[in-house]
Amino acid sequence: MGIPTKMETATLLAAASTSILSTAVRPELVMERGQGMYLWDTDGKRYLDFVGGWAVTCLGHSPAVIHEALTQQSAALVHSSPSFYNKPMIQFAKLLTDVTGYDRAFFTSSGAEANEGAIKLARKHGSIHRGGAFEIITTINGFHGRTLATMSATGKQQWEPLFAPKIPGFKHVPLNDLEACLAAINPNTCAIMLELVQGEGGVHEAEVEYVQQLRKICNDSGIMLIFDEIQTGFGRTGKLFAYEHYGVQADVMTLGKGIGGGFPLSAMLTKEAFNIFDVGDQGGTYTGQPLAMAVGLAVVNELIRLELPLHAEQQGRYIVERLHQIADTYNLKHIRGKGLLLAFDLPEPVGAELVAACLQAGLLINAPNPLTIRLMPPLTVSTTDIDLMFNQLCGALDGIF
Repeated sequence: MGIPTKMETATLLAAASTSILSTAVRPELVMERGQGMYLWDTDGKRYLDFVGGWAVTCLGHSPAVIHEALTQQSAALVHSSPSFYNKPMIQFAKLLTDVTGYDRAFFTSSGAEANEGAIKLARKHGSIHRGGAFEIITTINGFHGRTLATMSATGKQQWEPLFAPKIPGFKHVPLNDLEACLAAINPNTCAIMLELVQGEGGVHEAEVEYVQQLRKICNDSGIMLIFDEIQTGFGRTGKLFAYEHYGVQADVMTLGKGIGGGFPLSAMLTKEAFNIFDVGDQGGTYTGQPLAMAVGLAVVNELIRLELPLHAEQQGRYIVERLHQIADTYNLKHIRGKGLLLAFDLPEPVGAELVAACLQAGLLINAPNPLTIRLMPPLTVSTTDIDLMFNQLCGALDGIF
């Protein structure tokens, strides 16, 4: 193939501009390969990755266990249709139910699909057990996906006029406002759905007492409680699952991102009491696909073997310490988060400018809004990686402030 040149990159970008549907603002570069904590573009430039594919690449880029799982399973069985069981499907479902305490698993390909399944299950529960109730209470600034139903569930104000009319039946209340949630409950309420840490919303945590009270309310009223752990699951917050910080479980939990380490995979887990779908109510061409199941099995076993939730807690604590050390210098505010899902606020709304400056320096970070920077590196991140990140981040901050 030869050494990549800027001419080749320019040709690729020209092709992208005319062939890829415009849905995102992307920088003028093309990522080509990844290893561990790093990505390389087609010009050979290296980037230290503190975005982690939006909290997806939990084991780092191109880990050996994913390569081995794909190689072995693709040689045996790639797809058999969801009409049949397959061996890795059963093995992975057993692993997930064992480590989570849930009873049943349904597999999908994206977080939005898993949340769609939870929404359907909640409405089925409302139909059977709550006299046809169909409304779901979610939180303002929560994020549940980009399908029409999950966009309706998402509490983003800027999305309200998009793709109208929205799917009816969702009420949005402020996070940690128990009175607002109680006021929203009525005979049509079938479920309460929330992220325990709002990722896209800027890394805002649900309070322990609030979550415990929601559990009690749902128990007392027969309302389903759903935890969206698409971003917080699989070690991201310093526990294998974020609910472990709260001492309560939901009736339904949705999982994605880190579950496949970069392979498209998600899941919805339920307690046995909510195993209520009739045959044909839910499905999907790729649910339980052998290739995805083999990858998920390998990734989750590796997370557990390497004790990465504990590592995430330790490394996250170190990042927070370093952030506090530079906070006064750059007037950083509201340092927050759990494990390796962290954020801080800037003194001015220059998030996009800081992201661009870091990109130029070879560092990938994320700004979910103009005032906020979010850090969510692979769970394998080392203190050396963190120190290098701070050198690059401070250099970029010096250039802006």
